[in-house]
Amino acid sequence: MNRRDLIRTFGLSAVLGAPLFSGASKKGGIAAQAATSDAIADRYDKATKGLPPLKIAGVKAILTAPDGIRLCVVKVQTSEPGLYGLGCATFNQRPLPVAVAVDKYLDPFAKGRDADNIEDIWQTAYTSSYWRNGPVLNNALSGLDQALWDIKGKRANMPLYQLLGGKCRFAVDCYTHCGGADPAQVENNVRRAKAQGFRYVRIQLGGYGSPHLSKQAHFKEQGFGSPSDSNMEIRPYVNATVKMFEHIRSTCGDEVELLHDIHERIPPIEAINLVKRLEPYRPFFIEDPFPPEANEYFKMLRQQTSVPIAMGELFNNPHEWVGLISQQLIDFIRVHISQVGGLTVARKIAALGEWFSVRTAWHGPGDVSPLGHAANAHLDLAIHNFGIQEGIHFRDRTREVFPGCPTLKDGYMYVNEAPGLGVDLNEELAAKFPLPEHPGYWEPIRRPDGTAVRP
Repeated sequence: MNRRDLIRTFGLSAVLGAPLFSGASKKGGIAAQAATSDAIADRYDKATKGLPPLKIAGVKAILTAPDGIRLCVVKVQTSEPGLYGLGCATFNQRPLPVAVAVDKYLDPFAKGRDADNIEDIWQTAYTSSYWRNGPVLNNALSGLDQALWDIKGKRANMPLYQLLGGKCRFAVDCYTHCGGADPAQVENNVRRAKAQGFRYVRIQLGGYGSPHLSKQAHFKEQGFGSPSDSNMEIRPYVNATVKMFEHIRSTCGDEVELLHDIHERIPPIEAINLVKRLEPYRPFFIEDPFPPEANEYFKMLRQQTSVPIAMGELFNNPHEWVGLISQQLIDFIRVHISQVGGLTVARKIAALGEWFSVRTAWHGPGDVSPLGHAANAHLDLAIHNFGIQEGIHFRDRTREVFPGCPTLKDGYMYVNEAPGLGVDLNEELAAKFPLPEHPGYWEPIRRPDGTAVRP
């Protein structure tokens, strides 16, 4: 029995509940019931066929740097003329290997596959290299994954957040960055951010680790390392950070939420002591106190302070975040969506976090394309355990290359409500902004004796 016959049989069964008292009425009733059953079968066929089959026709990487930041976009072409998807695969420090992974490996892997089957494509692409994870392969896979979600939203004629369950909030609350060479400069920038409508600010005294406060660069005196290597002492950074929090709280009040990023710049035990010293100033969260290699220290940190902790922008392996979430050792999961493999992974991380009261704070720095920021925002809108989002103002040139960028107003990020991610790419204009010649690696930071600091 084929599907249509089966539906017709069930349709007849459903409408044969009333007794039939005469042969004539029985004959007419069966004919009417058969017609009704045929109509049900027709509607079922139409519903299950849905849109015509859609195949992946090609996958390619597009590199561009409209504002000097190395961006990598993945474009997925489909068998339907004019229908394509875009995703972010930006790995600012290593964009060329990502482009090779997309063009030489994911393109032949994905061609001819059903573009609708995102989960299956993700699972099979993830294991297609046998060895898993790693930022290059994860970013390439993330670009493909986001592009497929973009296509699905366009096919449904809905913004992506609708496919994830609809809005849990009207917009995405964001924090902004407020730095300065001294506490007074930080204060001025915090006041400016508050005037712009931001309720959350991340305060930093100079660059990460406040290297401008360090004086004793003995390694430079001895000719060790490179002349461009910067110097960072532990104690000046720790003491100055405490003074910065004290100053901002006393001058800017309790209403503004204060965040800070240690950025793994000091030994774990020093980070624990710093977090404890900051507790009186009620941080909204302290970010990345330890490097991924030191996750066991979170147990010690949790036992000694109630300061909320955000962690994860360097994570690319599930084993790095699952334990921290399930043991409730962190308060905000801060993974980089393209680093972990895309929206397919991130929405599962959000679901895991919800069961353990861990909120999201997706990584959203300047070296993420507008497509990546849109992916963050769509997921933020749809999940219950959203915490906060790192916000960004896009420059005019980037907006020209990426029409439809998310926008910031009064500290909230808004998507443009167009189908899919809502962000497009002007390829002709993008081609006019090639990557900078400098390869883009992080310049080394060292202790006074020359020991390299892990960011």
